[in-house]
Amino acid sequence: MNILLFGASGHIGSAIAGELLSRGHSVTGVTRTGEIAGNSHEGLNVVAGDATSADTVAELSARGYDAVASAVGPKLGVDDDHKIIVGAANALIEGLTRSGVRRVVVLGGAGSLEVSPGVKVIDNPNFPAVWKQNALAQSEALGLYRKADAALDWTFISPAAQIEPGERTGTYRVGGDQLVVDAEGQSRISIADYAVAFADVLERGDAIQSRITVAY
Repeated sequence: MNILLFGASGHIGSAIAGELLSRGHSVTGVTRTGEIAGNSHEGLNVVAGDATSADTVAELSARGYDAVASAVGPKLGVDDDHKIIVGAANALIEGLTRSGVRRVVVLGGAGSLEVSPGVKVIDNPNFPAVWKQNALAQSEALGLYRKADAALDWTFISPAAQIEPGERTGTYRVGGDQLVVDAEGQSRISIADYAVAFADVLERGDAIQSRITVAY
């Protein structure tokens, strides 16, 4: 597939790019500057673009891509979470509708996952304050995708509650709107295995117009 990837310079975006390239896909990464410092992905084409601009999304995605992926995320403590996350969701929905690219797979957040009926991860009084605005913005973005026109084949992939650098095992479990935990009650996944799951969903073309979560 020929894939346009927004947010290619972040830790998760870079892992997704590497996973897709290793499977033989053609990937064009979109970053704010058109560059990726220390880019080590052979074959990754990089262009400049604003993921929060519907005009940019429409113009770039109209260049013959089979699918669009988004790993857009704000820099912690630097960017406005709502502006970046919700802005990108609005831009992708409008821009892709205009360009006619149906398929988009999006990096989501874990805060809106349920730990019990009607109780979300973000409702925990011990939820880290530094991540709260990000989680609220991700929840709003999910709502926007759920209201999107049926012409858009979106998938919103929430990671486990804990996602960090680690081994690529190639294994993971898939859930829906509920937090997935292991036998010890922990919800975790490595960035590398999140990228595996992300690429699998793109390749299979499943989980259309739905939110899923992946964890060990």
